[in-house]
Amino acid sequence: MSTDDTADTAEASTTETNADASTAGDSASKCGATAEAEASTTETDSASKCGGATTESESESKCGASSSDSSSSGSSCGASSDDEEEVGSTVEDFDAEPGTLVTVGLGPGKPEGMTARAKAALADAEHIVGYRTYVDLLPDDIVAEADDIYSTPMCGEVSRTEEAIDRTLAGNDVAIIGSGDPNVYALSGLALEILESKGGSAEAVDFEVVPGVPAAQSCGARLGAPLVNDTVSVSLSDHLTPMAEIESRLEAVAGEGFTIAIYNPWSRKRRENFQTCCEILLEHRDPDTPIGIVHGASRDDEETMLTDLETLPELGEEDIIDMTTTIIVGNEDTYVFEDRMVTPRGYETKYDY
Repeated sequence: MSTDDTADTAEASTTETNADASTAGDSASKCGATAEAEASTTETDSASKCGGATTESESESKCGASSSDSSSSGSSCGASSDDEEEVGSTVEDFDAEPGTLVTVGLGPGKPEGMTARAKAALADAEHIVGYRTYVDLLPDDIVAEADDIYSTPMCGEVSRTEEAIDRTLAGNDVAIIGSGDPNVYALSGLALEILESKGGSAEAVDFEVVPGVPAAQSCGARLGAPLVNDTVSVSLSDHLTPMAEIESRLEAVAGEGFTIAIYNPWSRKRRENFQTCCEILLEHRDPDTPIGIVHGASRDDEETMLTDLETLPELGEEDIIDMTTTIIVGNEDTYVFEDRMVTPRGYETKYDY
């Protein structure tokens, strides 16, 4: 997989919706608390469906959080829409003892790539929250044992993460999932930022990060041994980082002796980013620099390719390069040995072998 939470949100043609998380006939709260089928707010504060209080002027959240603007399109848990910067609730809106909040890295793809710690954390979680594609990667037994699984399409990171936090504040043990590792282009940081904006603390919700195998490492394993010396990662997604900054970073690392892992290399909406990256790399590195490409690592459509930097620009329109691809750019010492990329660590300078 290219990114570690890694489908790029900039590529979503769908907007954030919670329709897949509930049905019209559900009377159970999305936080595990039972709700009256005909429940509505009254002139006096009424108990929220998850322990929070609502007022007569506020639209009722399904997690006890009032929406910040009754005219806005908020999430079903009080999360504001992606166009808004204000959170939909604070810790004061919840009466329950907070549960645990765990961000879990699923690793590259199939269940066998998950760590034992990740599987245990998911088994302990009452609610699992994630991007729909990642939910589909969960083992069947994990899905069967969870009290509730909340998924959204792409472009739902903020509202999805707030949903998870609100469920935690309502007293549930919640896991947010992502591919790869939660600290590599993923949601661990966002979870803490939103928790802070709500007036909460990591200790209050017993926040924990469960690491997973990052995309660069899983893809490197498919290619041989390209990452055994100094390596940096650069994402070509300009959804959250301006392209000018991405270009500056590429310029900075391309001229040094780093192996480079390129995340989010290509998409229909930003072909130019990939071509710009190739141009910068060719300005600083030899055309015959080894390049390793892994599409869909550890998934059913996995594909690998070894090529060189001179050929790389021609592959932008090929199926092997998309948002689920990671590209490994060798350094000046990287070579190919029997269809394996090898980046020397430096032992040859000190030892005879």
